[in-house]
Amino acid sequence: MLLMEQKNPQEIDDKKMIADYMENGLLDNIIDMFKYDKNLYEYAGYLMSDERIRVRIGVIALFETLKKEDPENISRAAPYILPLLKDQNPVIRGDAANLFGIIGDKDAIPFLEEMLNDTDENVRIIAEEAIEDIKTNALSL
Repeated sequence: MLLMEQKNPQEIDDKKMIADYMENGLLDNIIDMFKYDKNLYEYAGYLMSDERIRVRIGVIALFETLKKEDPENISRAAPYILPLLKDQNPVIRGDAANLFGIIGDKDAIPFLEEMLNDTDENVRIIAEEAIEDIKTNALSL
């Protein structure tokens, strides 16, 4: 018998609450939450894989703001976004690649380069743009 990983009920509630806040446009509240509790960066992958477009768009807006307001912590999200680059859904793959472009984590470049051969043309374009964004941001530092 395989043991299933037990999820902390509070963590599940927190993730759902943040996604619901995001859907309802309460981005300022979420920004403050992330700046206060750095562990919330672990929720990035969960939020990016939400089926609601407003949540995924909100995550992009969240990270664009955090890039300016909390740049020293933004890369904490990278390990939780990385698996989404191989998601079955090309929209999720593209959104994750875009998010890496915003985060600007140079360590993501090899994974994004793999996406240049993706079966979906839009994903390939987004991955290429993300790589360029990361390289451009690295030069401007």
